Amino acid sequence: MFQLEIIEKCKANNRQAQMQLYNQYCQGMYIVARRFVKHDAEAEDIVQDAFIKAFSKLDQYQAEVTFGAWLKRIVINTSIDMLKAQKHQLVELETVHLNVVDSGNDNWLVEDTVEVVDIKEAISSLADKYRLVLTLYLLEGYDHQEISDILNITEVSSRTQLYRGKVQLQELLKQKNNGTGY
Repeated sequence: MFQLEIIEKCKANNRQAQMQLYNQYCQGMYIVARRFVKHDAEAEDIVQDAFIKAFSKLDQYQAEVTFGAWLKRIVINTSIDMLKAQKHQLVELETVHLNVVDSGNDNWLVEDTVEVVDIKEAISSLADKYRLVLTLYLLEGYDHQEISDILNITEVSSRTQLYRGKVQLQELLKQKNNGTGY
């Protein structure tokens, strides 16, 4: 069945079509949510909430982007909302303390001995403000303008938090590589 036909049936509250759409996207959306939260149960809750929101607002979906991209944005926003609700507020840095530290060195290379699982663990151990910006920028592919809109921070804050997160991430990976752990 074609995607748009399934969506039209979902708009008509066809439970079978909704289940089909859910089954098609739930695993991918779980992975997206898991990048933002630290626990599996939280990611599962986010996915459920995101699908509820998506199904209730399906009439707003205009097919300007793929359904998956539209749903992914809902999952990301739901993830951020959950973090905020848990008092993990994203505190914007005071402009007095902001120095855009774009060194021009976009070197994201790590040692050959560092494995993907180590990078993911190191990212998850960062403070939320750095982890979220790094995740949105590196893993989700958002630019600073989009990140500033999603997190309700300035582009300068996004760039600064990305830089500082990158520095901390590199330090954590060096410690891991030297055997001193996180």
